[in-house]
Formats: sequence, C-alpha cells, structure tokens
Amino acid sequence: MRLEQAVGLLRLEGPDSLRVLHGQTSQALALARPGQWLGTCLITPIGRMRAVAEVLVESNAAWLVITSGDPAAVRLALDRVLFPADDVRLGPLQQGRLLTPLGTPLDPEDDGPAPCLRGEHGQWQPLAEGGWLLGEQVLVPEGTPAPAWLERRPALGEQAAARWRIQQGIPAAPHELNDSTNPFELGLASRVSLSKGCYVGQETLAKLATYDGVKQQLRRWFCPSSPGLEGLLAPGAPLETAIGERAGVVTSVVELDPLAGGGWIGLALVRRQALAADTLQRGSAPLTLSIPEEFVPPPVGPGGQGSGGQEP
Repeated sequence: MRLEQAVGLLRLEGPDSLRVLHGQTSQALALARPGQWLGTCLITPIGRMRAVAEVLVESNAAWLVITSGDPAAVRLALDRVLFPADDVRLGPLQQGRLLTPLGTPLDPEDDGPAPCLRGEHGQWQPLAEGGWLLGEQVLVPEGTPAPAWLERRPALGEQAAARWRIQQGIPAAPHELNDSTNPFELGLASRVSLSKGCYVGQETLAKLATYDGVKQQLRRWFCPSSPGLEGLLAPGAPLETAIGERAGVVTSVVELDPLAGGGWIGLALVRRQALAADTLQRGSAPLTLSIPEEFVPPPVGPGGQGSGGQEP
C-alpha cells in the first residue's frame, strides 16, 4: 500500500534563500548543507501555526514543501517579507505529491529503492525520473510519475488514509493546525529550534518552554460503538472528566469498519489538567486516550531542554 498526500512546492533561489527561511520558520537552517532535508513549521509572530513544511537544501537554493496548511498563504507571507536587498527569487507555487510506502509489498520488486539510493536520515536524493527520495518517501512534482515500484502499490482510500494520520498523530488543518494552536501543543517540538536566535514567533515559543506554559496537548482517542453517538463525535465536540470538568475538544474523527468491531478513533486537544487521565467523557461515552506515535513532548525549562530540534 501507499499513502498519497497533496503538497505545495515553493522554490527559493539565491544566496540568501536559507537566511530568509531561517528567519521565517522554526528550524535552524542558516548553516544547513546541500543535500539536507529538515522539518520545520511556519508560525505567526505570536507563535501560532501557519503550516508544517519540509526544507530540501540545495547550493544557494531550497525547496519549501508545505505538507499541511495553506500553500498559497505561505507564499504570500514570504513574498511580503522579502526586501529588494534580499538576494532571493521566490518561484511560483507548484503542486506535488508526497508518497509513503506502507506495510509489506505483495511483489518483492515493489520493496523500494536500492539501499545505496536511500541515503542517511535527513538527506534527500534526486530521482532520475524527476523528484526526490526522502528516506523511504518519494516527493514528485504534479505530472511527474513516481518510481514504478511505488506506483504499483495500491493507494490507500480516503478513510484508511485518515485513520493512518490519526494513528500517527499528524496534525491537519483546520481543526488541529490553525491560528489558535502552537507547535508544542501539536507534538512538533522536533521541528523547533530554541537556540538558533531570533525568528518569527521565537519569543513566544521560548517563553512556553522556559515557563512550562503549554496548556494543552494533542492526544489520540478511541470510543467503542454505542447507540446515539453518531452526532456527538465531531470536530469541536467538548470533552469532560469523569466529574464533569472541562477537559478538551475533539479535533478529528474517523468511524471504524463495523465488520472489524466498529467504534471511532480520532484526535483531541486535551487540557493540561486532564492529561493524566486514561479516559475522558463525551456525554455518557468513554474515550480512551493514548499518545500518538509521532508526538514529541514539549520542551521544558530554560533553553528548552527536551526539545528535539534538528540542528544541522
């Protein structure tokens, strides 16, 4: 199987490309080297989410790959901060596909690229057909075919893809990724550097880490089938503790196959006071909580000890 995700592609060209991205995103990029691939966030001056992205570093250039958020809004925001003195040319917004192989292939020939092409973690490799190899993922511009070994794998349907996203805990717009959430709440601490110096939103994120100020965190939940729940589990639905205190809000929901036992899974933003609870309530229905597989805990303390920022 393969997961297929639509992404936005922006190319920055010129000697100041990394300097601009360093100042406009949450990752340390100024000293990144050609061939590196780093995850980052685009945030507002008060530390709220705009988008999640990957940066593919070239010599005097970089690709910004927007995997979640509004690519057009990202381009507009970058265009507004570029000055004539900046030696950067911002290209047009392009569409692309990010493809992720999942599970064991039915055909051994679909096992993926040769080991010599996979490279080290955090390094991208060009593909002969066009596009890039990012670990085991493949990124191609729209209209460029993916390698045959990946195209032969069946694509996940919409519901299966949503279930995979929830299992991993990958935040999506608009209910998780929006102008009310910050990277630490969404488990994106590995995409944030607190030691690289000044950048948009840095002061807010540094204060959150220094003073342990993250007030909610993303959690995965499961709810078994129960009559009358169909209209109660939806993004925006409030959650409560067993004694009726406000505990959070549902952000994503997927109904499970009734033939496989049924029920619902989803994501929720859970208030700090309720994070130790094993279950929360939506009406009379219990939601069992767990930490998503890709969630990185918020950093705590001066200097952000505990942050997983990817320094070059």
